[in-house]
Amino acid sequence: MSAVVINNNFEYIKRTMQQVFFIEGMTCGNCLKSVRQKLSSLDDVSQVEVDLDSGKVTLTTKKRLDKTVLKQALGSKYAILDQEYSQTKTKVKSLFPLFLILTYIVMGAVYLSVNQFSPSRFMFHYMGLFFVVFSFFKFLDYSAFPTSFANYDPIAKRSMTYGYLYPFIETLLGIAFLLQWQLQWALWITMILLSITSVGVIQSLINKRQIECACLGTVLKLPMTEATLIENSVMIVMSVSMLLSGIH
Repeated sequence: MSAVVINNNFEYIKRTMQQVFFIEGMTCGNCLKSVRQKLSSLDDVSQVEVDLDSGKVTLTTKKRLDKTVLKQALGSKYAILDQEYSQTKTKVKSLFPLFLILTYIVMGAVYLSVNQFSPSRFMFHYMGLFFVVFSFFKFLDYSAFPTSFANYDPIAKRSMTYGYLYPFIETLLGIAFLLQWQLQWALWITMILLSITSVGVIQSLINKRQIECACLGTVLKLPMTEATLIENSVMIVMSVSMLLSGIH
């Protein structure tokens, strides 16, 4: 009897497949419910999973459904999007908090430097605000940060203590840059630490690992993307340029 059940389950799995696509036009829970009902009513559809935020739809079906059939079922209110475009749109949406925070940091650095503006003053203020703000978000969920950070940072993988200390290191670096105190040490530490972290980020991107970026802690749930690498690279370039210019 058990052999028959196993065989029947195997035959069922063979007869089903998953079809993934994205739709646009859902704005609330009622929309999600409507989409799920419309797609569930289609022949050969056994299961429907819909994500309201991303617009991602996963169908479990007996055969692949044509796009025209899906459009007719959904009606004119909802549009089926190209998958690559939808993924890009979702990524931009998820990274919006990071872009917004960086914009405010730039504006703050400009304001602090405006009276006696120079590239070096702007960079010091930018780096100072960067570390202070980013450490603040790490402290919001301090207990969870080291584990998330260890997913990609080479040092944090080997030492949880380093993960717990990292927000404090960032705070001290931020204060040093804002007060322009012990700048050479601050620049060297920034360049070394962010270079090490960037190695882990590059490895994660190459391996296409779907993990969260801990740059703003764990509260905002940011995905690991190229933006993390760019953000680190900007700080490294600033540090190197300052050291080469002989600023003390």
